[in-house]
Amino acid sequence: MKLKWSKEAVADIARLYDFLATVNPTAAARAVQTLTVAPRQLLDRPQSGRQLDQYLPREVRRIIVGNYEMRYELVGSTVYILRVWHTRELR
Repeated sequence: MKLKWSKEAVADIARLYDFLATVNPTAAARAVQTLTVAPRQLLDRPQSGRQLDQYLPREVRRIIVGNYEMRYELVGSTVYILRVWHTRELR
């Protein structure tokens, strides 16, 4: 399995960092570290996230990492990280 990040997911991580860094740069760095490492578990268990039926027939799933939701898609042997949000964000 391979792990790839969409440009939207990379922008989400940067946005979350910028938001947190204004208050606590250390916490912002820790959150980014956690969010970039967490998807590696999907390489061994790609179907561990909850299937999001509204995207069928695509295989889009989500995992919760702390207070963040990560949406990802399985395509062949690749896990694509699609988006990352704080669970309290309005989307």
